[in-house]
Amino acid sequence: MAVLPASPAHVLVVDDEPDLRTLYELTLLREGYRVEAAASLAEAWQQLETHRFDAVITDMRLPDGLGLELLNRMLDQQRPERCVVMTAYGSAENAVEALKAGAFDYLTKPVDLKQFRSVVAAAIQEAPPRPGRAAGARPPAAGERPASSRAALDRLVGDSTAMQNVKDRIAKVARSMAPVLVRGESGTGKELVARAVHACSHRADGPFVAVNCSAIPESLLEAEFFGARKGSYTGATQDREGYFQAARSGTLFLDEIGDLPLAMQSKLLRAIQERQVRSLGSTQEDAVDVRIVSATHKDLAADVLAGRFRQDLYYRLNVIEILVPPLRERRGDLPALCKALLARIALESSMPVPVLSEYVLQQLCAHALGGNVRELENLLHRAVALSDGEELQVDFAPTQVAPAQAASALHEADPAAGAVGHAAPPPHVMPGDLQAYLDQQEREILVKALQESGFNRTAAAQRLGLSLRQIRYRIARLAILAPGGDEPQDERA
Repeated sequence: MAVLPASPAHVLVVDDEPDLRTLYELTLLREGYRVEAAASLAEAWQQLETHRFDAVITDMRLPDGLGLELLNRMLDQQRPERCVVMTAYGSAENAVEALKAGAFDYLTKPVDLKQFRSVVAAAIQEAPPRPGRAAGARPPAAGERPASSRAALDRLVGDSTAMQNVKDRIAKVARSMAPVLVRGESGTGKELVARAVHACSHRADGPFVAVNCSAIPESLLEAEFFGARKGSYTGATQDREGYFQAARSGTLFLDEIGDLPLAMQSKLLRAIQERQVRSLGSTQEDAVDVRIVSATHKDLAADVLAGRFRQDLYYRLNVIEILVPPLRERRGDLPALCKALLARIALESSMPVPVLSEYVLQQLCAHALGGNVRELENLLHRAVALSDGEELQVDFAPTQVAPAQAASALHEADPAAGAVGHAAPPPHVMPGDLQAYLDQQEREILVKALQESGFNRTAAAQRLGLSLRQIRYRIARLAILAPGGDEPQDERA
């Protein structure tokens, strides 16, 4: 049977300004696409009634209505084309409305042609294939996900209805460029969800840059996010990229977004809306092509009402929401979670996979697990470390050391600990200095984790569910030193 030659992608451009319409047409024709044009909603719909396209690019304001009407009509009729909406400079609310309505992406006028070509190419890649269209120019169907997508979703362990809903949501939202807000309690696996969104998207080959907003000193936020030029501040000995530049053509994950100071929220909002950033000490702005995925355990809507979080940034980030369920709402996933976590612990420790008895599994199911998957992992880590047989026994209530003994043990482990000078109060006694008490508890946990990992910061961070940046910050803040007075290291020598 003869094979039909592959036809180029077919694009419809809708804009009432003749000069701009011609510019967009010529740009797309040079990319090898077939292009049709329309100057109004009526003309656009006539084209859609007679042709099937791979992508539709429409201005928001047209002589006979809004581009949003065209988008809604296409969605009502379940048209397969991906739609990109062009909005006027500063009309962020229109862009958000379009993304919530189902637009693939948006462009801000005046349109940057490099960004225009990139967005159109991405929309065509995500569109279902037309008969005769070139093979390989579409995403795999659900049953033929690429290995990276399958692996990312498989890391979200569990087949409960709650977790299946999360996975289905990820697969659906990954197809667009709309910002995603991942909400859930601490320890539920919000970063895993963000990584799955990235892996299932057309940006999977690009970088995934994870940023913990709560772990960056306020004075360094702007330089960390947007980069800095040599000499722009004390210690800036060379030009350096920020997170936005590092995530170019990929995904920027902003964890604990609710901890950003208000001043930085304003700068972040502008960067997201205009898709341009200015490095510290620079006089020009650079276009950046990133998808924003953010996460929080806080109630951002309540923070908006309290004035702690900008309302406009909240609406800009919360275009699509993914709610990660707490572990208590999916206890049926515990056996699979324990199996996966123990396999990972065994791999890291170069040991056989331990066995978890049915009795201990029932104990885990009855336990509150308020810390979610992170608490479960810590319980299993401790069980493996204390195990002296083939079957694990989970210690749900570690023995509390008396305050004097704890202070003495801590001082022996790290002589610098004595500088803190705040022993924990006896049980049921209110601490006189809450911050000092909390610092002491945090210090003891960090010292213990560092001791057990040979003062390797990377391994200790993994044990505690922290990023390397987080543990470095905490070690520096609490002035923790390894034996001999050296700083803990990231890698073993």
